[in-house]
Amino acid sequence: MSGMSLDAKYVQMTQSPVENLICRLAVPTIISNLITTFYNMADTFFIGRINTSASGAVGIAFSVMAVIQAVGFFFGQGSGNNISRELGRQHTDRAEKLAATGFFSALLFGVLFAAAGLIFLRPLCLLLGSTETILPYAMDYIRFILIGAPYMAASLVLNNQLRFEGSAFYGMIGLTSGAFINMILDPILIFGFNMGIAGAALATIISQFVSFCLLLYGIRRSGSVPIRFRNFTPDFHYYRIIANGGFPSLCRQSVSGIAMVCLNTAAKPYGDAAIAAMAIVSRITNFTNSVLLGFGQGFQPVCGYNYGAGLYFRVRKGFWFCVKVGAIFLVILGALEFAAAPVLIELFRKGDPQVLSIGVCALRFQCITYCLNSWIMISNMMMQTTGKVIRASFLGIARQGIFLIPAVILLPGIIGILGIQIAQSLSDIVTFVCSLILQLDLLRKMTAEEKSRAQGI
Repeated sequence: MSGMSLDAKYVQMTQSPVENLICRLAVPTIISNLITTFYNMADTFFIGRINTSASGAVGIAFSVMAVIQAVGFFFGQGSGNNISRELGRQHTDRAEKLAATGFFSALLFGVLFAAAGLIFLRPLCLLLGSTETILPYAMDYIRFILIGAPYMAASLVLNNQLRFEGSAFYGMIGLTSGAFINMILDPILIFGFNMGIAGAALATIISQFVSFCLLLYGIRRSGSVPIRFRNFTPDFHYYRIIANGGFPSLCRQSVSGIAMVCLNTAAKPYGDAAIAAMAIVSRITNFTNSVLLGFGQGFQPVCGYNYGAGLYFRVRKGFWFCVKVGAIFLVILGALEFAAAPVLIELFRKGDPQVLSIGVCALRFQCITYCLNSWIMISNMMMQTTGKVIRASFLGIARQGIFLIPAVILLPGIIGILGIQIAQSLSDIVTFVCSLILQLDLLRKMTAEEKSRAQGI
């Protein structure tokens, strides 16, 4: 669908077989997510060759990355899923204003966040759970990440807009190109130029800037809704629309950062090895979930276009297809990772038996509940794309907020470090039950509304 006119995209999105369409859109997003997560893992791999404290700094920096991602996904998902619905209604002018407002707002918020973070860098690192031994590494890493915050947030907006408009191929090119550059620069800057952990961060922001430039080009080349400053409309009306679509993502990403702070704080009494181990487990599980996320992102533009066009049966068909395929994939991958857990943990931090012991146990617990994420994640994406902001926001903060944070805070006092290791799996189970109730109710209401329309009521 690359390079299509907006009218041709409308026909394609509302008439092509749903399963084939989702798969075609999902392939570039899955590749993008895998490569992006892979180069985050490459950072962890090369940093792990420095020492355990440096590995722990990656876990501290995760919270800062979560805030940048929260801003990017808020404006990207908020503008993107509304753009797809407006294109489904064939309201191109409104789509153009949403695109520009989302992009330039993310750029501005990134600048403000970077300035505040650089001014208060040391207290920020301590607040995020850094120990005194991890602190120098965390400051070196986060300093560079903050410099790149404006265009990193804006890149997420561009990628989401491309994806929601059915042009995920160009998003894939932008993200994967940056990822490959990052993986090449990592060892050169860390070891070749003796920059240590700062070299890993510098490699990240250079590669992210390349991605940003390629994504801007992709918007022009793909025939997607253009980004023009004259369409920047920072008024309450458009921010309300963006918030309606992006608030669940903001909640999800922000809570993810807060959860990591709580996790680091809870792991502090067990030393740098515990913080490093949980950071490694987080990278591995993010890599696994990135495939499901990419598949769900292939569903979102199909969901948005067809929901906007009133074709609810196509929305439901796409939902069930994604849930089934995602669950099968996660069962298989969960079994493989459960068996290979020691090898996977040692890959990132070899020679530290404490990191290995803590990490293997935590990873295996998460493997057991992987398959539940298929229903949780696809349900959340459907709720968000169809504008069910309250349900979507609740689910967005449930898994890594409402249920995870209390578990991380309370369980270690009762059962020690095992409480940290099992917290995410327990949260997944409770979140699954909640999402099952909410999503089945939404599907029933959608079916009833469709019948009412067919009867002319």
